[in-house]
Amino acid sequence: MTFTEMTPRRQEQLMAFDRLLTIMDELREQCPWDRKQTLDSLRHLTIEETYELSDAILEKDLPEVRKELGDIQLHLVFYAKIASETGQFDMADVLNGICDKLIHRHPHIYGDDDGGKVIAETEEQVKANWEQLKLKEGNKSVLGGVPGSLPALVKAMRIQEKARGAGFDWDEKEQVWQKVEEEMQEFKAEFNADTQAVIDHQRAEGEFGDLLFSLVNYARFIDINPETALERTNKKFIKRFQYIEQQARANGKSLSDMTLAEMDVYWNDAKKEV
Repeated sequence: MTFTEMTPRRQEQLMAFDRLLTIMDELREQCPWDRKQTLDSLRHLTIEETYELSDAILEKDLPEVRKELGDIQLHLVFYAKIASETGQFDMADVLNGICDKLIHRHPHIYGDDDGGKVIAETEEQVKANWEQLKLKEGNKSVLGGVPGSLPALVKAMRIQEKARGAGFDWDEKEQVWQKVEEEMQEFKAEFNADTQAVIDHQRAEGEFGDLLFSLVNYARFIDINPETALERTNKKFIKRFQYIEQQARANGKSLSDMTLAEMDVYWNDAKKEV
């Protein structure tokens, strides 16, 4: 399909992307800050932008989502521009690479009818096919694609999803809940919750990790993303705690001078508001 044969909106999209590429070229040539940047110097900024996008999504703030997507797109273009200057790759290589991978990883869509097309009618079948294709591409382990630098909670979820794709998983959520209760009892035993005995912190930490891992597993079975769930609770706690601070100030009080019982009154009010 040629450019003129595309819909007007697709033409606008491509022209907008070309505009960004042109601006990136100009900034790299003319702006001292942009000229100085490297892949390494941009890395932490990209991570920050990604978390800002995550916040906007959780808040369901679509105007902010749009803005943060633009910031991240800028970073992607920036990385490709830097790499192009040393002849490593450019944006065309990046986009063609992901297109080729998507086509290869979706044989149920793009495979031919002469034995090449794979049947995948459910999400689970798609995931299983995806993991098998990655192994054929050279991955030594199903879990090899889980980034080591992922936050532990997210990593636990991804590990379990990939293991499931390889067929290693519980059959029923009731079995997973039994495992949660088993890990809870093991943690309780190490934590000595019912006694005053000295705690073996290393063993208790290990049992606590097992308990968290099993809870993540159960969350997955009931279609809850544990990272999202915990972050929503974090945000809820922040809003309620800030309500306590606001009410305390409004009444000429300081939290450091208040008892827990006094703060709890405000907390119960906050629960009605947030």
